[in-house]
Amino acid sequence: MQEIITLDYGSGGKKTSSLIEEIILPLMGNDILDELGDAAVLSGAEKLVFSTDSFVVSPYFFPGGNIGKLSVCGTVNDVCMQGGDPRYLSLSLIIEEGLPMEDLKEIARSIADTAKAAGVRIVTGDTKVVERGHGDGLYINTAGIGTLKSPWLSKRGIRPGDRVIVSGTVGDHGAAVMLARNEDLLTGELLSDCAPLREPALALSALGEDLRIMRDPTRGGVATTLCEFAEGSSFSIRLDETAIPVAPQVASACDILGLDPLYCANEGKLLAVVAKERADEALGILRRFPVSENAAVIGEVRDEYPGKVLVRTRIGGSRIVAKLAGAQLPRIC
Repeated sequence: MQEIITLDYGSGGKKTSSLIEEIILPLMGNDILDELGDAAVLSGAEKLVFSTDSFVVSPYFFPGGNIGKLSVCGTVNDVCMQGGDPRYLSLSLIIEEGLPMEDLKEIARSIADTAKAAGVRIVTGDTKVVERGHGDGLYINTAGIGTLKSPWLSKRGIRPGDRVIVSGTVGDHGAAVMLARNEDLLTGELLSDCAPLREPALALSALGEDLRIMRDPTRGGVATTLCEFAEGSSFSIRLDETAIPVAPQVASACDILGLDPLYCANEGKLLAVVAKERADEALGILRRFPVSENAAVIGEVRDEYPGKVLVRTRIGGSRIVAKLAGAQLPRIC
């Protein structure tokens, strides 16, 4: 039987990795693409950071945001995580025939407001309209360009003893979108964390090479992102479950839906690995900004069990944390 693409291939987990490793890289790989960062660093008179992302979230309005706000935050944050200062965005809209004009206007206002808040300008774009029944309302693609400020960021800089920091509560976006798909469960207390991370990310660059790497844990959540840090390396990452901040309403929603917050997407949080002696300084920097005021150290880099991520549980045991295996939360971004 012929193999087909399933939703699992869009999960950001093992299936997504196999798609990239078995099809994309063998055909298109090069020294820049092979890095597989959130964005690419381009050489020139001034080094640039370039990223692109597509957004198919369903529903396109969700608690705390909409597909327009998400499309700006997602690309801005990817540029930031690669050590860039985002400056310009492109915006492409694929609109389904029948989309209410008022919905489009509200989404456009969100795009404009979020771009302004993030300090970026939308400078080019495109619009296409597809037949009714072929577009699920609206899809958006954005691409971003920024100037490189932190050229040293790479998982190759991670060392045993380093600390793992998350900039706030985990799983907020994934839980909010999933509840939006189950209106009977939806409450006004749970909101997506969708937000631009330009200010805290740029501020962390003051740590210099003691800031090893940054990523925003979107598809696949914190667990999958940390597995990507550790895989193929000589180190492991050990998390402390009691130190991982999870909002009570997110924990409750995950219990109801049978989800693990560690695998739920975030769209306004960053993970950073920093040198042990600079961890408190990094927390102080992050806590200056409302978007990262709940930053916490959640784990450390170790030299046993190379390539693994483990978590010390609340009852004192340990378990291995693996990459997301399937589509726990399809159409989340």
